[in-house]
Amino acid sequence: MTTSTFEYRTHTCGALRTTDVGKEVVLLGWVHRVRDLGGVIFFDLRDRYGITQVVVREEEGGDAARVRPEFVVAVYGRVDSRAKDSINAKLETGEVEVVARRVSVLNDAKTPPFPINEEVQVSEDTRLRYRYLDLRKPKLQQNLILRHKVALAARRYFDEEGFLEIETPILTKSTPEGARDYLVPSRVHPSEYFALPQSPQIFKQILMIAGMDRYVQICRCFRDEDLRADRQPEFTQIDVEMSFASEELVYGVVEGAIKVMFETAGFTVATPFARMGYDEAMAKYGSDKPDLRPGMLIHDVSDVFRESPFGVFKDAVAGGGVVRGFAVKGAGKYSRREVDELVEAAKQFGASGLIWLKSDKASAKAIEGDAIAQVFAGCGAAADDLVLLACGEEETTAKLLGNLRLHVAKKENLLNPTDFQFSWVTEFPLFEWDADEKRWNAMHHPFTSCRPEDEPLLDTNPGKARARAYDLALNGSEIAGGSIRIHSPAVQKRVFSLLGISDEDAKARFGFFLEALEYGTPPHGGIAFGLDRIIAILAGESSIRDVMAFPKTAQAADLMSGAPSTVDAKQLRELHIRNV
Repeated sequence: MTTSTFEYRTHTCGALRTTDVGKEVVLLGWVHRVRDLGGVIFFDLRDRYGITQVVVREEEGGDAARVRPEFVVAVYGRVDSRAKDSINAKLETGEVEVVARRVSVLNDAKTPPFPINEEVQVSEDTRLRYRYLDLRKPKLQQNLILRHKVALAARRYFDEEGFLEIETPILTKSTPEGARDYLVPSRVHPSEYFALPQSPQIFKQILMIAGMDRYVQICRCFRDEDLRADRQPEFTQIDVEMSFASEELVYGVVEGAIKVMFETAGFTVATPFARMGYDEAMAKYGSDKPDLRPGMLIHDVSDVFRESPFGVFKDAVAGGGVVRGFAVKGAGKYSRREVDELVEAAKQFGASGLIWLKSDKASAKAIEGDAIAQVFAGCGAAADDLVLLACGEEETTAKLLGNLRLHVAKKENLLNPTDFQFSWVTEFPLFEWDADEKRWNAMHHPFTSCRPEDEPLLDTNPGKARARAYDLALNGSEIAGGSIRIHSPAVQKRVFSLLGISDEDAKARFGFFLEALEYGTPPHGGIAFGLDRIIAILAGESSIRDVMAFPKTAQAADLMSGAPSTVDAKQLRELHIRNV
């Protein structure tokens, strides 16, 4: 039998301490674990604040004899000190217990499909199907509490810096560029559709035109794209825009925000952050979101092989390619099996092969003597190191070695999750060439400004033009990205033209924005923080799904609610939609 009559709690399950001994208390929560010792029942009572041990003697039990894990109960009793040999140092309440005079079951519970009180392997599909049970686990609850506190700290920081939090539309116009839009049919406008925003980009720029000066919003965004551990169809970003902004202004504001957010999570962040251009990041780390923790910088040793007897490297250099590599500290002691595993890993990353060098030999017999010494010097390697080399087209080789570098870093345990090393990556290419469609695409988005000194290249060599764009990388993840925007309507139209967007198409897709640019647009710029990724890093989670309350699966499905789902034929008729 359950009861709906109860007194409200006097304390949470994480609040009681030795200073509360002797107090009469009321606790409310879920039964976490039960131990019936015959005549005396012990159970742990849990809420999101913590766990308190409850002791029930048979003559005073009330409903205690029938409690089971996950029952919802009210406990009425007195706080007592635990015996010294039963103190639980793992719990903040571990020095006390509540001796119950009455236990009331407020609601029964079915046996959960997986235990809440044990750390056992449970498939992610099962966890997401029963998300309301998964979220009872203290670890996930702590992740959501952390998320709340970090977001609150960010709001306070931006308020103190003069930013206004302004909501932008969720139902907006489809302006396809990059990922696919989620479309929403309009009932009152047959055959017309809203789109869910991929970001508030255009609206926040319009707010600068409107004179709002400093805007911030913790907002939901939507992208219909293939998912990975750090992506979801709906996600949260901290969106920021400033009028009269320079890169330095943006860097200063962002670094201040990051410092406050990380301090809220208990971590100290040193500013200013490191900076490097896109070309440098790709050359040294093989990534535009470099992980600085393991060291192991990639070096170009092409000059060593211009006249080399090793034909593979010589031909690569002669054909305009590169020979690059990095040193693995102390790995000269690797066994042949360990080295072969690295060769296989490189093949998994797309390499046709990998050359390794120790101080006295190389896997390619044509590389010996002076060549080995020059490579070791060029890669900053010591006598007991192992050098890994690859050759080919510059970008392909960079990405290959970047992946291999991180593979080695994991093998060598060089990726301390609480060693936070930030870096700004700047001077990205403004455009990237789409070989399939034979046209330029914007590397960031089409509203990104070109570096002033590169503007002549828009007419002569667009692929060499650099953007006033900047990404903030942390330990191999991009956690924020932004740019100084185009504020001239003429320049914006010019960029649209380079992207193959005709005047007619630009007017249809962006006409309202182009018109707004003509009414006195201040220079402006901004950035968006990936809040989900930041919280995952702070919580030590590998997937953003573990810091979101109700995430989707890798197939963009909500297993708990059953979304997406079919809908009633009447609803479709009202929306003027017919399934094919």
